[in-house]
Amino acid sequence: MRNGTRLPTLPDLDAVVELLVTHPDDLYVRWSLGPDVDVCDGEQGGTSRDSLTGVRLPGLSANPLAVEPWWEGRTLRLWVARRLYDYRHLRNLRGEGTRPWVMHGEVCGRGPDNEPLVRCLGPVAWISDQALTESERLVEAEGSVEWGPLDRRSSR
Repeated sequence: MRNGTRLPTLPDLDAVVELLVTHPDDLYVRWSLGPDVDVCDGEQGGTSRDSLTGVRLPGLSANPLAVEPWWEGRTLRLWVARRLYDYRHLRNLRGEGTRPWVMHGEVCGRGPDNEPLVRCLGPVAWISDQALTESERLVEAEGSVEWGPLDRRSSR
């Protein structure tokens, strides 16, 4: 239990993949202190703020788990690992207690980085550290020297 909302924890990467298989179109990952802090109440669905200007955005910044058609049959495990790996830097950037969780949602706009802004229809589960560790190992095993997490700070 965290922030008042009881959520199960997906114990590993395979559990996240299994969830995606059962709900292929409306799952999003959000890195934050959790659905209660984000006010994920199903009515308003919560809001984020632009970190540069402080402007309140009409939804929560989140990333879809839905597989894109161009993925063309590659493994769901690598797809999910990549989705988690891309934003792992947010744990450190946003501070203690920040962790990924999955929500059902619907897109209500685009954020300043062209990310989906999502109206949270309900929290689903926390993602475990084990799943994050497995994601990191799987992505790094691909051996790409041109690819890494989407951390804006590294360009300073």
